[in-house]
Amino acid sequence: MTGIVSPDGEKRLVFVSGRAHPELAKDVARELGTGLVPTTAYDFANGEIYVRFGESVRGADVFVLQSHTAPINQWIMEQLIMVDALKRASAKTITVVQPFYGYARQDKKHRGREPISARLMADLFKTAGADRIMSVDLHSSQLQGFFNGPVDHLWAMPLLTDYVRTRVDLANVAVVSPDAGRIRVAEQWAAKLGDAPLAFVHKTRDITKPNQSVANRVVGDVEGRTCVLVDDLIDTGGTIASAVKVILAAGAKDVIIAATHGVLSDPAAQRLSECGAREVVITDTLPISADRTFDKLTVLSIAPLLARAIREVFDDGSVTSLFEGNA
Repeated sequence: MTGIVSPDGEKRLVFVSGRAHPELAKDVARELGTGLVPTTAYDFANGEIYVRFGESVRGADVFVLQSHTAPINQWIMEQLIMVDALKRASAKTITVVQPFYGYARQDKKHRGREPISARLMADLFKTAGADRIMSVDLHSSQLQGFFNGPVDHLWAMPLLTDYVRTRVDLANVAVVSPDAGRIRVAEQWAAKLGDAPLAFVHKTRDITKPNQSVANRVVGDVEGRTCVLVDDLIDTGGTIASAVKVILAAGAKDVIIAATHGVLSDPAAQRLSECGAREVVITDTLPISADRTFDKLTVLSIAPLLARAIREVFDDGSVTSLFEGNA
């Protein structure tokens, strides 16, 4: 039977995955030293989803992985159905592993008569039967309070900073936030890069138009420096590409973009490859198809981090300990 049994024989870890990102699921299973539970999943002619697990999960601590990539609504629904199936199959605990939390950007109301879709997501998974949520680099920390249960908020920063340190001259680097709202994260990056100088891009956004903003100017000293432009996600790439151009216009030597989630909706690949950045560094929390890759793109594996966090939860350890001194 697939899974990991605790040394005392009292607990069993079971790892299952949806169809959105099978490569990541296999990598996490390999890091855990276990296999994926065989799962039958398919779509009916009208788009309805069917799921069935090929082994018993009764009494097990189950971790169900799904990356909320495009088409995002399909994969969210599949994960909800998987959670419901696990609940009805008498799993002891169900941890929803969402490397990228779908609808995370809709975490508050900008205007009247708008939804708070990120809260709705949390409610849906709780109703389906989830006991716990695990995610990487939430768009805002307040999302942890939307779910009525434990939320493990993992950080990709140690992974990203370790790589970027090998790509820059630490004596001549600056960290740039793409807007004022991400300055706290940029400060943590700056500390990890040897107390590097900090700057941010002043931008304006029309809240009635999605995926559109205007980068106006850089606040801070970037002249002659390699700038590390940091963000949590890149969607269409318009904001980040405009920021690169503004930074270079302010006299920066070159720019490296570092982000956790590569949504990379069209035409992000073209924008990023042509914006003037030396390198774009992301993780594989979301699958990157061949048509969205380009020469300057570097993709780091998030699987070791997810696997370590899953083991800490299963062993009743400390997820926070994974980041102490690193985040």
